[in-house]
Amino acid sequence: MRALKVGLSLLWQDDGIEADWVRLDDVQSVTALPCRAEPAKCGRVQEFDMPFKAVVFDAYGTLFDVYSVQHLAEQLFPGKGAALALAWRDKQIEYTRLITQSDPNEKGGSRFYQPFWELTRRSLEYCLDRLKLDRSAGQAEALMGQYAKLSPFPENLDVLRRIKREGMTTAILSNGSPQMLESAVLSAGMADVLDHVISVDGIRLYKTAPQAYALVRQTIALPLEEILFVSSNAWDALGANWFGLRTHWVNRQGLPFEALEPRPNFSGPDLRSVLETLQISPS
Repeated sequence: MRALKVGLSLLWQDDGIEADWVRLDDVQSVTALPCRAEPAKCGRVQEFDMPFKAVVFDAYGTLFDVYSVQHLAEQLFPGKGAALALAWRDKQIEYTRLITQSDPNEKGGSRFYQPFWELTRRSLEYCLDRLKLDRSAGQAEALMGQYAKLSPFPENLDVLRRIKREGMTTAILSNGSPQMLESAVLSAGMADVLDHVISVDGIRLYKTAPQAYALVRQTIALPLEEILFVSSNAWDALGANWFGLRTHWVNRQGLPFEALEPRPNFSGPDLRSVLETLQISPS
């Protein structure tokens, strides 16, 4: 059985007492190991004999580069591509939070719910208007077509193949609507390395609603401590941590940890760092 490392901040979860938290100073068996990442990208760590059996990935920003649309946006709107890509993503996430927070407990999901594809379109239209960019010649449709086939990060396919060779279950948990995810997965050549593609569309609530993370447990018949959740969105990793999942934050931009606790259990600069977390050889 492989010993895995769990990153720690100020608290440590006792594996023998589910959802019970004890202070690190009170735990005598914790071993602090040297961190191989940059100080801003990892914390104190502990070894334990609980191997992960499944890895669940966020899609947008983690497997698929949401800012890869910048290249087409720059061609369509010279000098405005980066600003449009950034504003588009921010507005998209803002709309998901607005919908979920405004009606979080409605049976059957939020009555304000709209599929992620529709929110993506509406976010784009808003940002084009805000930046005073013309869309009369089909620019919006061109950008939406590009969003349906976002570029994957270059290391991702190899990482997914290595995880599958270890016999682990792999899945996506995403705000994306089913058709969006199918298009992105097929375009990236990932269909044969993903066992499940889970969309929040069925519950009509977006992450970080706990009902969204509960879809993992409903789909994969394993204890939560045997499932690793991977996201490049710090807010997503935090929401998954609060739900009870162990998390790996892919910190591509070298950002500081969120001020809210707990910190992600693991962290690294790209998806290859997940292999280190899983104790899988990178070659």
